[in-house]
Amino acid sequence: MKPFVLFDLDNTLIDRKLALVEWAAEFCALRGLGTQEAEWVHQLFKDRAGPGQFVEVRERFGFAEPAEQLWRDYCSDIAASVHCPSDVLVGLDELRAAGWRIGIATNGAADIQWAKLRATGIARRVDAVCISEEAGARKPDRVFFLEAIRRCKGDAGGTGWIVGDNPVTDIDGGRDAGLRTVWINRGVVWPDGCLAPDHEVSGARAAIDLLAAAAPEREPR
Repeated sequence: MKPFVLFDLDNTLIDRKLALVEWAAEFCALRGLGTQEAEWVHQLFKDRAGPGQFVEVRERFGFAEPAEQLWRDYCSDIAASVHCPSDVLVGLDELRAAGWRIGIATNGAADIQWAKLRATGIARRVDAVCISEEAGARKPDRVFFLEAIRRCKGDAGGTGWIVGDNPVTDIDGGRDAGLRTVWINRGVVWPDGCLAPDHEVSGARAAIDLLAAAAPEREPR
């Protein structure tokens, strides 16, 4: 069976944190709101974004636009502002050419996550996509990972990997589903109580290089 790897999306393949800060500042500036309001908006969307947050935004600031329209605009704006580095896109192509199957394993609303995947060019470079809203489960739930593995036509018997930035949702969750783990360290302290990842790297390209260093028929070491 071909080896496979699941990549987290936000802050692994793309920089959601920066895009969100910039979006919140512009969103508020266009509506005559200041930096304090922009920080409130940023905090509201920092961990999860969905139509429900715009109900809160609309009520707090008295916007006339329906929450659904604000959400659609958000999806378009964020998709236009995020990007996947060119060396990472090339690396995804190289992995597939070397015999790897690639999946995306991400929490989030389907419309925004698909918008980002398509806008960045990631969607056409992977074999499968598993988004929590569509899967009916969220990372770190083992059910989510098993569904992502199924979509990637993999198994949990030693040929699968997870690459992500979150120690709990990506690394602990992936390990619980039988995957080997590559943690992208974005400068955070590894939390107490979490088992160490199999590998630690500085970014997505470094993770790709780690995987590509081995032939498809054997696991990277």
